[in-house]
Amino acid sequence: MKILIKKKIMPFTLVMLLWGFGQLVYAQKSKMEEAMNKAEASGFSGVVWVAHQGKPIFTKAVGFRSFENQIPLQTSDVFEMASISKQFTAMLVMMCIEKGLLGVDDLAETYLDIPYTGISVKNLLTHTSGLPDYQAVMDKHWDKSKIAGNPDILEYLRRYNPPMEFQPGEKYEYSNTGYVLLASIVEKVTGRDFVELSREWIFKPLGMSDTDIRTLDEKAKIPNFAAGHQMDESGQFVNANKFHSSDYTVWLGNRKGPGRVSSTAADLMKWDRALYTTGLVSTDMLDLAYSSFVLNDGSLSNYGFGWDLSEDPKMGKVVSHTGSNPGYSNLIVRYIDKDFTFIMLNNNEHESRTDLEKSIREAIANW
Repeated sequence: MKILIKKKIMPFTLVMLLWGFGQLVYAQKSKMEEAMNKAEASGFSGVVWVAHQGKPIFTKAVGFRSFENQIPLQTSDVFEMASISKQFTAMLVMMCIEKGLLGVDDLAETYLDIPYTGISVKNLLTHTSGLPDYQAVMDKHWDKSKIAGNPDILEYLRRYNPPMEFQPGEKYEYSNTGYVLLASIVEKVTGRDFVELSREWIFKPLGMSDTDIRTLDEKAKIPNFAAGHQMDESGQFVNANKFHSSDYTVWLGNRKGPGRVSSTAADLMKWDRALYTTGLVSTDMLDLAYSSFVLNDGSLSNYGFGWDLSEDPKMGKVVSHTGSNPGYSNLIVRYIDKDFTFIMLNNNEHESRTDLEKSIREAIANW
């Protein structure tokens, strides 16, 4: 007796849909590869990392960790994050809020001896404080043979008392000073060093083993630290530390809050994944972090707690941030509705990064 076994045959329509999707994915990956090759040919040095639901779909490094020594860059190399650091500062503030140590509407003057009043923690987080630029004050008055930290910055703000730029909540104006104050408030309410707290509350729990807030000496000891580079008079890329524009990274080398985190693309992905969970703070707190600030006149400012906010017609809500130090120009973009992540770390401030960013974003939008 012959037994007939029916084979399950995938419907032709489904086969064609899967084939079509595969072709689309291949096409977008090819566009990313083409854009990266074009950037490399023009002199771009950096890492691009694109992931969907945490899984890498395109990763590539081109250029050099050190141009002088012609050491090729690797995707695992450590970069200075610059202002991308602000999202970690904001997270520590949010964690303090959820621990009941701090309130989002608390005034900065409650915790710090500063000559400015009426500025809330939320104003500091969203760059709506109106605070003057601390770096301008320090650049004019500080003895640059010494290394300044947050206590020095606060002292000089008190001593020279530069005027407010505008009233709190009146408008958005990016403020590194605000994030210096935030880090100092975190230290005040916890009684802990900001660097140690960053390690204990964020970097170590998330397994971000290549991420830290490092001194210049500590960075020098990391063999795979990607140096920032700028072009000299002969048209050659050299270490940015040789330029006067980089001096402030030395004499402001102990500042905490607005910058100084160094990390890798892979560690930033660990950070990205954690922000889809409640491991650090609640969903409600993250929603608040991704919400526009309502200015005094009722209009919206599209900066949350350490994140620029925008909407993409195809991809939905996007949170992102750039980070620029002499020789570095970095970017993290999180398409949180679609769960795509785009990281670009550039260590020679190359002009082609703009076209590269545009091409990668277009490829993601057409995925």
